[in-house]
Formats: sequence, structure tokens, C-alpha cells
Amino acid sequence: MMLHRIAAGLLALAAFTAQPARAQDRALLQLDWIPSGEHAAYFAGVARGFFRDNGIDLSLTRGYGSGDTVNKVAAGAAQFGVADLGAVLAARARQNVPVRSISAVYTYSPHSLFVLRSSGITNFRGLEGRRIAITPGNSHRLYFPEVARRAGTDPERITWVNTDASAMAALLISRRVDAAPFYSIHYYYQNKAAQRAGEEIVVLPFVETGFAIYAASLVTTDDIIRTNPDLVRRFLRGVQQSFEWSNANQAEACRLHVARNPEVEQDDCEGSLRATMAFVFNPHQVETRLGRFSPERLAFTWRVVAESLQLDPAWDPNQAVDTSFLP
Repeated sequence: MMLHRIAAGLLALAAFTAQPARAQDRALLQLDWIPSGEHAAYFAGVARGFFRDNGIDLSLTRGYGSGDTVNKVAAGAAQFGVADLGAVLAARARQNVPVRSISAVYTYSPHSLFVLRSSGITNFRGLEGRRIAITPGNSHRLYFPEVARRAGTDPERITWVNTDASAMAALLISRRVDAAPFYSIHYYYQNKAAQRAGEEIVVLPFVETGFAIYAASLVTTDDIIRTNPDLVRRFLRGVQQSFEWSNANQAEACRLHVARNPEVEQDDCEGSLRATMAFVFNPHQVETRLGRFSPERLAFTWRVVAESLQLDPAWDPNQAVDTSFLP
């Protein structure tokens, strides 16, 4: 009799404790670029289960530039995206595209031009008549006219060569274009490819002309914010856990990234991730707290975008930002 009572008690306990696992919300994160080491924190976060622990079955897909990401998120092709804040502001101000930045990623701009040392180009002056590669909607194109004007170059006399993101480096290294826009964090592995061809890349950072502006951000739609705010909150919690862990474990984060993206070499990933984390974790981030925008830098970012695109400088950039779901 005692054994029957024990068995019955164990069965009752098992029925009580064996609660069904929480259903996972499926979501897609549209990147802004090909999955280089810049994006290792996202892939590592998936592999480590940070999103799963927050109830999200997250998939990731490559990007084709920030403008394309904004359009795809707006169309519902992805629930979340990585896109330059300038592209989000411009889309919202011009056409009221229903996409908002829900977290800062890069607290200042890694935008730059890559040129070959053999080209003789050493700064942004004298670029008239040169050919610069670009992808549709690329935020570098958004900012370049103001950068050129500050440097004394006529932006109307630049020839832009439209291409796919994955082809830009090859066009530069083969000297079919004179310059190509990249985040400076891509220098390590792009220069390795250039050196194999007997060339060397020189980085011309936009920030040298005074561009202390926000860059990459995380975005979603007004509709998702309105109908599923808890998903937004859990997604951002998973992102922050992913970045904090990856910053402290960069080599392991890259091993997880390379396992998902075998075309990326381990040392290339580590070089990019190391540079990336300097744009995420820095004194500005400590002051504002992770993911948040300071009113002053947000206003300056909009002023630069407005000047570059001849948009209304009085428009309020807070219409395109909502950081209320950050942890």
C-alpha cells in the first residue's frame, strides 16, 4: 500500500512540474549587409540560446544595404532589421514609412570610404571625376554630399556606380572603381583580400569631417510595436544579452558565427568584431545606457541627414525613434 501511495505521489508531482514548454515566437532579423564578423553577436546570441530563452525562435538573413532593410521590414518581410538611423529618419520624414529605430547599436559613425594606396587618394578633397561604388539605399550615399562639401569637393561631379554589396570590394581591388563605401570595421578582412592582389586599402573615415552621428540601429514597424510590444521587449533583451556576452567572449562568439557562416574566416571575424564593439561599448554608451539615444546626438544626426537630403530641419526625429522597450 505504501509503495502505491509513493508511486501515486510521484506521478502527481510529475504532472504538476512537467508544464508545457513556452511556445516560441518565430521572428526574422534582416541584417544590413552580408554576415561578416560585424554581425557575430547576433549569430552567437542565437547559438547560445539568448533569444530562445526569451521565447523567440530567431532566424537571420543577409542584408543589401540599410535602405533595402527598411523597405523589407516596412513591407512585413521581416519583423526586425539592422539599419542605419539616417536611412530610418529619411524614410520616415520623406514618405512616413512606418518603421522606427528601437535601439541604437553604433553610438557614432563608422562610415568611411575605402581607397587603394596606389590610387594616390589620401582624403576627401579632389574626388571630382572619380568613380565610387554604391548599393541602393546605402547610408554612405546619404551622408556623402555633406562630407564632400565639408572637404571642399563638389559632390555633383562624383560618378556613382551601382552594384551589389558583395561585389564592391572586388570592384575596388580590381581598380574598376576608385573608392567604395564601407564601415571602417570591415578594414581587416578587406585589406587581407587587397594584399593578396598586391594592393593596400586606406580608410577615409567620415568622422574626420565632424560626423559624430548615430549609425546602425535596430528597427521594427509601428504595427508590431502596437500589436506585440512584448515581442519587441523580449527581442531587445535577447540582443543586449548577445552583445554583452559576445563582447566578453569575442573569440568564442566568432567561432559560433563562423560555424553558421563558413565563408567568414575566424581571424577576419575577430578583427571585425573587435572593431565593432568599440562602436557599441564606449563612454557615450555608458553615459546614455546601452541602446539609448542622447537628445543632442539624435538632433545632430537629423540635422546632417536633413542637410544632405534638403529635408525640413525642423522635423522632429523622435517620430522615428522608440526606445521605451529597452531593458
